Amino acid sequence: MIHEKYYEMKKAQEEFLSRPNKVNNAFYNGVYERYENPILTRDSIPLTWKYDLNKDTNPFFMERLGINAVMNSGAIFLNGKFCLVCRVEGNDRKSFFAVAESPNGIDNFRFRDYPVVLPDTCPEETNVYDMRLTQHEDGWIYGVFCSESKDKSNPDLGAAVAAAGIVRTKNLETWERLPNLVTKKSPQQRNVCLHPEFINGKYAFYTRPMDDFINTGSGGGIGFGLCDDITNPVIDEEKIISRRIYHTITEAKNGAGATPIKTDRGWIHISHGVRNTADGLRYVLYVYATALDDPSRVIAEPSGVFLVPLGAERTGDVSNVVFTNGAIEHEGKVYIYYASSDTRMHVATTTVERLIDYTFNTPSDPHRSPDCVKQRCELIKKNLELLGK
Repeated sequence: MIHEKYYEMKKAQEEFLSRPNKVNNAFYNGVYERYENPILTRDSIPLTWKYDLNKDTNPFFMERLGINAVMNSGAIFLNGKFCLVCRVEGNDRKSFFAVAESPNGIDNFRFRDYPVVLPDTCPEETNVYDMRLTQHEDGWIYGVFCSESKDKSNPDLGAAVAAAGIVRTKNLETWERLPNLVTKKSPQQRNVCLHPEFINGKYAFYTRPMDDFINTGSGGGIGFGLCDDITNPVIDEEKIISRRIYHTITEAKNGAGATPIKTDRGWIHISHGVRNTADGLRYVLYVYATALDDPSRVIAEPSGVFLVPLGAERTGDVSNVVFTNGAIEHEGKVYIYYASSDTRMHVATTTVERLIDYTFNTPSDPHRSPDCVKQRCELIKKNLELLGK
């Protein structure tokens, strides 16, 4: 017998999932639109994933397998739908992947009946998360994610090892697990993303070299490397293309975000940067562009942040954080999917035209306060002259 509480909660959840997500008109920067509501939260998870619906075995309708958060989602437009492969974190701290779909990319996201079941080929793997999706020109959809394992060489109970796991699919339903990426000169990897096109006949990856699980150490920023065979992915050399720089938003670390967006001016990358503050690490999004004929060559670096946590986005499991690993360009519009504070998912929208304008016409960072003031004064002077003052 189905518990009567299920029908009550199902009705309330349907109202929650069906609410329209309007543009937040209180925010304006000309670059993108933000929206009033998150697109996915822990309350978006199907009730069948959390409750035993049988009144005989669950007379109090208790939550048996709770969900803590929905965050850090890869994104792709597939079969007429905006699809996210979300990181879903259970109350047990283990993450898994689940596909949520929307007809318009900004609201009415619904999870499929079951979460993603990856081939269990790595017995040492404890946790998986933060998948980047790439529709590659070889015909496969690839998912590159963080594969976390216990560091058995370190007596610290919390010590872990991060590697880049790789899967591929044609439909986001059946998945083939490939070997983890090997980078010969970097002991650990996180935030790895596959480039959507062959480069000189090879698969190209954006990497993030790390000395250990948390700290980048000698890792200089976002790397770029090539491998011959995706079924035996080995990168011999990594070239740092977006560097960590002192007293900037990438001082502590940075990492690839969404799969780069191809435009007629170059590949546009929406990535994350991290700096230390008195209140801990702050994650923000930033943008740069690389050349169409050489995605390892940076051709534009607009100054400062692209998107930061605002209002309620600033609080959550890991506060003062925004993080992206998915964006969709569809019919000239760009949907940027980002998580706030490791808790919930949001969308911001812009156009390819505006994104190009922002990337190539925003001044770069001079890196010194006197030069930054000079740069700003030049803008002010130009505007005051235009105003006739």
